[in-house]
Amino acid sequence: MAALTDQVVVVTGGGRGLGASICRALSREGAKIAVMDVDGKAARREAAALTDKGADALALETDVGSEAQVKAAIAEVVARFGRLDALVNNAGIDKTCSVEELACDEWERILRTNLSGPFMLAKYAAEQMRAQGNGGQIVNIASTAAKRAWANASAYHASKWGLVGLSQALHVELRPEGIKVTTVIAGGMRTPFLLERFPDLDPGLLQDPDNVADTVRYLLTLPAESVIAEIMVLPMRETSWP
Repeated sequence: MAALTDQVVVVTGGGRGLGASICRALSREGAKIAVMDVDGKAARREAAALTDKGADALALETDVGSEAQVKAAIAEVVARFGRLDALVNNAGIDKTCSVEELACDEWERILRTNLSGPFMLAKYAAEQMRAQGNGGQIVNIASTAAKRAWANASAYHASKWGLVGLSQALHVELRPEGIKVTTVIAGGMRTPFLLERFPDLDPGLLQDPDNVADTVRYLLTLPAESVIAEIMVLPMRETSWP
């Protein structure tokens, strides 16, 4: 397996939930972590926690739906660490309501964060990786919402189905340049993303986000000659996927 020591990794939505779990899992392997989150306080808190444990971490308050902020954040990562080796597109939002109730600007906001954000980050991260000339890796966190649908999540479904398509296209385009692209289709996790919005949800039906984070760690440590293009990680009692 490849080592993550001194590898520079950007994790979006890194301030809490699965993103924070990914930051911790990768930092334990020696990676340098750029904790990117629209919530600057959460990003700084997580970066400080990593630093307290001996990691080299940078907090980035960034709206992934803003091209200007994305470009500035990538530039800041390179200025601080000198390079960029991997990107984990984890940031995501949702609004639980019917199509009838969903305002057009809310649709745009969800698609901008969940789909346009990963596109822009992948675009500019790959540009940096290409300039470095020794490959790199992009991991896009999707969802079982990209495989089947349920009511009151139309924008979220559209964004995650789109993210899977984007990942597959990136895999084809970037593979000849030595840049790996993987889609992680994650089942329900015990994170604020679900538990804060659905307080009646049984946590026993969900999985520990650390398990999905460990999958990301595994993907980033595969030998250079291999790539896993898509992987699904489900809780044993998953209800949103057969």
